[in-house]
Amino acid sequence: MRKKFLIQLIALALAPVLLFFSCVAWRACHRQITKGQRGRVGLYGPPKHLDVPIANRKFYKLNAPDGGTMTQALAAEPAHFNTIILNEATAAEITGLCNSSLGERDWEHPEEFLPLLAESWQISEDHLRYDITLRKNVWYCDYRDPDSGEMVRKLEVTAHDFKFFIDVVQNESVNAAPLRVYYQDLDRIEVLDDYHFTVYWKRPFYGSLSATLGMSPLPKKFYWNYPGPFDGSRFNQDHQRNRMIVGCGPYRLDEWKRDQFIRLVRNENYFGSDYGIAPRIDILEFKIIKHPNTRFQALRAKTLDALNLTPDQWVNRARDPMFNNGSFHRYRYLTPVYTYIGYNEKNPIFQDKQVRQALSSLVDREKIRRDVYFDLAECVNGPFYLQSAYCDKTLPPWRYDPEHAKHLLSQAGWLDTDGDGIREKSGRKLSFTILQVANHPIQQKMLPLLKESFAAAGIDMQIQTVEWSVYVRKLDERDFDVCTLGWSGSFDPDLYQIWHSSQIAGSGSNFIGYHNEEVDRLIEEMRVTFDLNKRIEIAHRLERILYEDQPYTFLFTPYALRAISGKFGNVREFPIGIPEIIFYEK
Repeated sequence: MRKKFLIQLIALALAPVLLFFSCVAWRACHRQITKGQRGRVGLYGPPKHLDVPIANRKFYKLNAPDGGTMTQALAAEPAHFNTIILNEATAAEITGLCNSSLGERDWEHPEEFLPLLAESWQISEDHLRYDITLRKNVWYCDYRDPDSGEMVRKLEVTAHDFKFFIDVVQNESVNAAPLRVYYQDLDRIEVLDDYHFTVYWKRPFYGSLSATLGMSPLPKKFYWNYPGPFDGSRFNQDHQRNRMIVGCGPYRLDEWKRDQFIRLVRNENYFGSDYGIAPRIDILEFKIIKHPNTRFQALRAKTLDALNLTPDQWVNRARDPMFNNGSFHRYRYLTPVYTYIGYNEKNPIFQDKQVRQALSSLVDREKIRRDVYFDLAECVNGPFYLQSAYCDKTLPPWRYDPEHAKHLLSQAGWLDTDGDGIREKSGRKLSFTILQVANHPIQQKMLPLLKESFAAAGIDMQIQTVEWSVYVRKLDERDFDVCTLGWSGSFDPDLYQIWHSSQIAGSGSNFIGYHNEEVDRLIEEMRVTFDLNKRIEIAHRLERILYEDQPYTFLFTPYALRAISGKFGNVREFPIGIPEIIFYEK
């Protein structure tokens, strides 16, 4: 898998992924290498199959030196690495480096898929049947079974592992609700032999192409190494295995020390080495550094090789010598990400559309964009990537209008009858709590501005700061009033997981409990519409309903702001960012 493309490329990434920061940019990593390691050409030897088609090989520098290291910081570490049951961006990023999918998007033309684990495929005209031919000699990384202690070597990826992946995702006892929605219309996988299988869909689904070719294998021998039927509860709670990654990608998990670092090393079994798509960097190390200023100081000290900069760092540190002497280069680009304020409609306050509209009218997005983001973000009105045709660019920006907000609240029956400065209705104060992620630089600046604006309109907003792991748990349990986060989307947008009412219950991603029958119908219609112009038309209708209902206050698509060490070569920008997998150390 190719670093940050994981949101589009691996199976989990077919679902929108919950973001920790306002924007998740690609991350890099680092380790000190032993003397004499630099300058080697090929950990795996020269490529053998340069005449065989494989995804994005043309962007690799085949004569680049092997070796070197790359280090980056993580603001928070994931709970574990089982991304079937964990819908979280950092876990998806790490596992994406350690696994591969059947196909991969063309980095220059992301609407097209190119072969990766799949040697080839055939698709029926009705998109209900995909005949897949796998490459041979694709191996999982070696691992030690945590129960038996057996060292498992040279375990080959077969068609049975893709069937096992679907069987697990579709198993109702497995906590895979966010991912399951993308395979709910998949009928079955028929295994013909170890290298051939057919995927059957029950009905047409526009996302069947990316859902099928985005599949990664799930090693059956690793997860089902016991007699009797598969146990979904055991899969959910197998803490030892869920801390491991057994994949067939360019890297493998070497070590994870809680609250310190996660280290990946190049996978010596990686099939891509024979096809000219092996990574050049030996070691990727993710240091856990929670505070943004500490991360920046680590960058200045060159103990980090790359960093996602905050907007104020981008602007106020631009004259830092390290950005002017070639030590680090800065990169700025947009990705399919949007941030939002979400109102939990389990709370009666937020069940009234007029209240949600009033709250959105009290958010001065232009001020936040200017003073918090330093103009390094673009305002959005809905969930579609603003640079895509799916985004309805004719919608006017949602206006900051405190007087209109007060009028809406009064119309809805929220009045300050006792003169204490806080509106009330039927004996209930217009008071709620918004969650804030600890050490989140954007939220730390933005939420006090919201509190001040809301207070001027007679609304009491409290701020509760929690660690990321607690934040995620509260979302899953629907134990919050208001949240503010972001979603990373896809070039094939599907709103089902976040906005369809069926995703309110259980562990679906409709955390806020939004239910609109017309939205449900349009989402379902969009999923079975293959004509691009008709899909765009449906998307625009969806966006207008969400614009009117304001279940979220849609905020921004922030620019990804990257500082990358000048010691790396082959740093290239593509429509969806910078793939660090092709870097080499000069």
